[in-house]
Amino acid sequence: MEPTRRHLHGRRQGRPLRDGLKRLFETELAERALTLPEAGRPLDPASLFAAPRADLWLEIGFGGGEHLSWQAAANPEVGFLAAEIFLNGVAKALRSLREAAADNVRLYTGDGRDLLDRLPPGCLGRAFVLFPDPWPKARHNKRRIVQGETLDRLAAALRPGAELRLATDDPDYAAWMLVQLDRHPDFAWTARRAADWRRRPADWPPTRYEEKALAAGRAPAFLIWRRR
Repeated sequence: MEPTRRHLHGRRQGRPLRDGLKRLFETELAERALTLPEAGRPLDPASLFAAPRADLWLEIGFGGGEHLSWQAAANPEVGFLAAEIFLNGVAKALRSLREAAADNVRLYTGDGRDLLDRLPPGCLGRAFVLFPDPWPKARHNKRRIVQGETLDRLAAALRPGAELRLATDDPDYAAWMLVQLDRHPDFAWTARRAADWRRRPADWPPTRYEEKALAAGRAPAFLIWRRR
């Protein structure tokens, strides 16, 4: 049985990979690739890593891997699961992870929601959804990843007290995120003042999406919600 067919978050591949990234993709992805088990069977995160991990974190849509590789290097005791549909981004992430000498990351080259469907309950200590495609046209809003169905799955996978971190530079999507999460009974917003969502915490590195937004005069929102 195949994973549920869903609208994906954009293109599968952009420009042809340069030779160096293509070789990296062909030689190193197999060492980090995460394959989903057969339908009806949950993923066993502990089996993905050679050594036991103190915690398990998930990033959905990691782009070029800047944030992912930074977090993996800064938290070597944590195991990371990361999903990205855009193959050019996967190749860049492989390069970043090699440069960071981070061996605690497993990559899923598909829709992150399919990965969420296979995670055992309460296995995650933190999840990231950073600068997802805003699907700005109203008729496409249903394709946004931050909505009730996905939040239900995140709530199931996150243990009580775990963090869900989101970021966007689209004001409409920021308002959408706030509405979707505020109405969800399993999440509580941690912000107490404007600076809490206008500034990145020290343990949240910048990404190229943030840099592009700032260069264009757009102010990103950094939202942290806690699993009740």
